[in-house]
Amino acid sequence: MAYRLTAQFLFGMLVCKAALIGQEHQPVSVIPMVTIEDLMTQPVGDNWPSYNGDYTGRRYSRLLEINASNVAQLRAAWVFHPGNSQNLEVTPIVVRGVMYVTSANDAFALDARTGRELWHFHRPVSSGLLDDAAAHKNRGVAVWRDSVFIETDDAHLLSLDARSGGLLWDVQYADKVKHYGATSAPLVVKDMVVVGTSGGDSGVRGFVAAFDAATGKRKWQFWTIPGPGEFGSASWPGDSYLHGGGTTWMPGTYDPQLNLLYWTTSNAAPDFVGDSRPGDDLYTACVLALDADTGKLKWYFQFTPHDLYDYDATETPVLLDTEENGVSRHLLAQANRNGFFYILDRTNGKFLRATPFVEKLTWAKGIDASGRPLLSGLVPTAQGATICPGIDGATNWFSPSYSPDTGLFYVMALESCNLFLAKPKEFVKGETFYNTGTTLPPGESMQKILLALNLRDGKRMWSYSQVGKGNSWGGVLTTAGGLVFFGDDSESFEAVDAKSGQVLWHFHTGQIFRASPMTYAVNGRQYVSIAAGGDILCFSLPGSP
Repeated sequence: MAYRLTAQFLFGMLVCKAALIGQEHQPVSVIPMVTIEDLMTQPVGDNWPSYNGDYTGRRYSRLLEINASNVAQLRAAWVFHPGNSQNLEVTPIVVRGVMYVTSANDAFALDARTGRELWHFHRPVSSGLLDDAAAHKNRGVAVWRDSVFIETDDAHLLSLDARSGGLLWDVQYADKVKHYGATSAPLVVKDMVVVGTSGGDSGVRGFVAAFDAATGKRKWQFWTIPGPGEFGSASWPGDSYLHGGGTTWMPGTYDPQLNLLYWTTSNAAPDFVGDSRPGDDLYTACVLALDADTGKLKWYFQFTPHDLYDYDATETPVLLDTEENGVSRHLLAQANRNGFFYILDRTNGKFLRATPFVEKLTWAKGIDASGRPLLSGLVPTAQGATICPGIDGATNWFSPSYSPDTGLFYVMALESCNLFLAKPKEFVKGETFYNTGTTLPPGESMQKILLALNLRDGKRMWSYSQVGKGNSWGGVLTTAGGLVFFGDDSESFEAVDAKSGQVLWHFHTGQIFRASPMTYAVNGRQYVSIAAGGDILCFSLPGSP
């Protein structure tokens, strides 16, 4: 069943909202406190208390009111337009009927049943920023006790009173004058708020930092680019380590039993030309396992050593527990921007296997037994070299998902190539540190495909090709109702059968997706929500519980 955001639909929504005024439950009057139990619940159910739902990054919910038998009846419940952005990248957070969303540096609390605004925190956007931070991207909040945490475009961490939206404290954790920024959602672990930075292509030195959730005091910091004399510093002669990139612009995942944070890093800087950074360029294009209490590095795995292709490793590191050959394995799975699907042992970082998940893959011939790429020899040149995947990668930061019901890993993939151009350039403060860039080769087209991958061998169990230009950035959600929800490439929010990929429902929004979906329940009624363009859309089944 399909829907379209038309004038008739919007008028219907207003009528529907008016009708609901007398029927809905009492409005939310008390903002609930978020407990550690809320954050530790796996998998999520009524609540969606962090960016990925729970610490595993699976984007899987045990809710099943909406399922394969009735999803065709799904309809719009409400729409909220926060302003400040026409390209929202936020994932809503919901705890006991209250939703928190962001738009640029603004934060909102909403009644999750109706979309009614409860409070609004406003902070003007910042000037003098570069690259993604200059676009004022923001992917959401973190919550803990009676506080809401938000990263601003100029790399401040704010604590807001969850009851009123009032500012409790404000910590600048990186300097925008050095062209740091922030675009991520924070992650609360124990009594800490963990944050990262953007600006890897602006010539900064990446890091991950943790702050006391109550006071804002810095507890630890880990630099992703080693300084002089530290392990890995040979790749960074002179002061190049100060501009080496490796930023941490997406939230990580967390294993409470191992007490390890898994945080990913971006490409090395400068892009496309690696002469000034010989060697592997640690710890760029990596997943880092950090002791949550101290920030000390326990292990790392580098997906793309000496990256020349802008293959950030900031895709979600998904935590899974499986049994293989009678042995219980604690795994980390990532569909990487470089086109390979990796499985690691998350206890020690040991490489287990990697398989290509796109057909257009030319930068490497494969992955060896140690996990290092077998390079093809294709590198950016002054004249340009056609290399696959292209600059946007085989996938990107938008969420994948894993369903324990099917045992399948779901990811939105992109089949594409680009002409990569290289031209050496010195670092200049106030300018992006690209050396040079990419274009689309003549006759090249891009194709978005939703894939269901088998964990054991990385093979496609099914695929669903998208209709569109390949320029959408919509993520994936799975539920116990046997469904996969995702923002497709033709501006529709869709649901397919998790086992077969059969299309079951879609809703045409008329807006490009740059966000990932989530689901929650209030008073026994399940909702599914996603940001599309400049709106937060929410869907439910007709009727009331």
